[in-house]
Amino acid sequence: MTSLPLYRHRGFQPEQPWFVMNAAQHYSLIASDNPAISHFYSFEVAQNASMTLAIPDGCVDILFDCHAENPQARVCGTTLEARGADMQHNHRYFGVRFAPGVIPDFLDVMAEEIPDREFSFLDVVPDARLAFEQIVQAQDFSRQIMLFNAYFTSRLMRKASAVTSVIIQTIRRLNGNIRVDQLEALTGYTCRTIQRQFRHDTGMSPKAFSRILRCQSAINTIHLREELSFSDLAFDLGFSDQSHFLREFKKFVSTTPCDYQRLIRHEDYFHRLHFH
Repeated sequence: MTSLPLYRHRGFQPEQPWFVMNAAQHYSLIASDNPAISHFYSFEVAQNASMTLAIPDGCVDILFDCHAENPQARVCGTTLEARGADMQHNHRYFGVRFAPGVIPDFLDVMAEEIPDREFSFLDVVPDARLAFEQIVQAQDFSRQIMLFNAYFTSRLMRKASAVTSVIIQTIRRLNGNIRVDQLEALTGYTCRTIQRQFRHDTGMSPKAFSRILRCQSAINTIHLREELSFSDLAFDLGFSDQSHFLREFKKFVSTTPCDYQRLIRHEDYFHRLHFH
């Protein structure tokens, strides 16, 4: 797995592994210089792909279906458990994955409305018709990124409160392994204030966001370590026991950690990733 060091170095988190495994050939990735965006990605869904799942990642994605006859684009809030993603065989997709907890400022929708929902891009991004048409017509991945940046860089990140910013940074740094009472001690705010402000800024509760990032951290670890004790991983991530970890992982990823590990080996996961 020669891609592993590069994969870790470039920090392509969070992850949607079913997108990668259902790609016809390569799943292309490129990091963003803007901290509001995790990365850009591009892939074509394989003709024989099984159902593509979206899993919780704490992110907003903007997904452009670049089909010549019927191009579309949608804004996807993070799912709260694994569920099917509506993707068509042989269609090429261009995606923008925002950093966990970031709500794009150009969306005409409240943060609380976004998680576990999808919106037509043109319905919630005013005056975006020209940007949409140019992005879906561009055949080159790098040009699509350039076009997206040209239209939207000036209004990528909706301003969040100071307490929410601190909480997001802390939860990310601790891989989701933190309780709300610990956040109270860290920020000096009451649980009620934290809950209200965090939900207003991100659309999620701090607990839901932590659970999502903790499961994403488990996926990252499985990708990076071939020899792995799942009981140790459960302990490291703060699960009460291995059974709790297994239940949570299956809810979020739709399979067990052991089966997931076998699957990514069988699908030659890292050879599918194409870093730009």
